Amino acid sequence: MARATSEVRATDALANERTFLAYVRTALAFIGFGFVIARFSLFLHEAAVEMHTNVTSTGLSGAFGALMALAGVACAAYGGYRFVVSARALRAGVVVPLSDTAALIGAGVIVVIGLVVAFALPALH
Repeated sequence: MARATSEVRATDALANERTFLAYVRTALAFIGFGFVIARFSLFLHEAAVEMHTNVTSTGLSGAFGALMALAGVACAAYGGYRFVVSARALRAGVVVPLSDTAALIGAGVIVVIGLVVAFALPALH
């Protein structure tokens, strides 16, 4: 729910920009980490060749890496959306807080990623 403010300060606009940049940094981290995870199976294969052993790949690292990269794309898109909504609201003199649904979805995505990592890492040994 939006609430009216008496004035919009430069610090509010700058805080909105810093928040957007945090979304961008997080998105880049997700995408970069997704790339590293996706290439992990290639590293395991190369290590197995050097050690003259066989490594069976489940394809989990490629799928999880792609999921992480997509999470980064979604984070960037949502960050851009929030920036525009907040900037328009600031110009109109209102404050639009993060919705409860968006907070729960964001927390849920992090929980799912954490669970996949927690259960996938022991399976790789």
